[in-house]
Amino acid sequence: MQAAAAVAAMAAHTILAASPSSHPLLYPFPNPILSHSSPLHSSFHGVSLKLPRQSLPLSLTTAAAPKKPLAVVAATKKAVAVLKGTSNVEGVVTLTQEDDGPTTVNVRVTGLTPGPHGFHLHEYGDTTNGCISTGAHFNPNNKTHGAPEDEIRHAGDLGNIVANADGVAEATIVDNQIPLSGPNAVVGRALVVHELEDDLGKGGHELSLTTGNAGGRLACGLLAMCKAAWLSQCKEMGSEVDT
Repeated sequence: MQAAAAVAAMAAHTILAASPSSHPLLYPFPNPILSHSSPLHSSFHGVSLKLPRQSLPLSLTTAAAPKKPLAVVAATKKAVAVLKGTSNVEGVVTLTQEDDGPTTVNVRVTGLTPGPHGFHLHEYGDTTNGCISTGAHFNPNNKTHGAPEDEIRHAGDLGNIVANADGVAEATIVDNQIPLSGPNAVVGRALVVHELEDDLGKGGHELSLTTGNAGGRLACGLLAMCKAAWLSQCKEMGSEVDT
C-alpha cells in the first residue's frame, strides 16, 4: 500500500512539474528544470518512473462568422428630352428603366391643339435642321409602322398623346422596345410630337405603314442620359446630362 501511494504521489508531482512547459502561451518564461528535451525521470524510495513529455495543443483560430448574402440593388437608369419647336409647342419627357425591365415614359407637352397627336422616337438625335433632321422612326428590326401593342411595329412607335382643352398633353407609357442601354439603346436619339393623330398603321393611307400619317413635326428633343437623381436637375440640356 505504501509503495502504491508513493508511486501515485510521485506521478502527480511529475505531471504537475511537466505541465507548464506544455502550454507555452500560459508560461512565457523558460523553466530551467524542464529545459531539456529528454523524458522526465523521478525516483522515490527506489521506484523509478519514466513519463513521456506531453503537449496539449491550443487553438487560437476562431470560427469564421457566416457570410451574409449580398443585397441586390436594382440599377435605375434615367434619361430626359426637352422638346422644342418652331411654334409654342414645348415639353419634357423622362424615361426610366429598372435593370433590364420595361422603360417607363412620362410625357408633358404644352401648346398643342386639343386632341391626339402622334408621338414617336426617331432614329437620329440631330436637330441641326429642326425636327426634320431626326430621320425616320427608330426601327432596328426593319418592320412596318404599327401601334405600341402590335407585334409588328417600329420600336419607336409610341402611339398618341392627347392634349386637353388647354393644349396640355400628359401621358405615361410603358414599353419593352426602347431600352436605355444595350445594342438597341435609345439614348442619343430624338423624341418627336406630330401635328396629327397617328393612325397606328391602320388608316389605309399611303403613309400609314411608315409614319402613321401623323403629319408634320411640331417639336422634338434629343434624348440624353440624366446624371441627377431628380428630374428638376435634368430639365435643362447641358452639364446636367450625358449625351
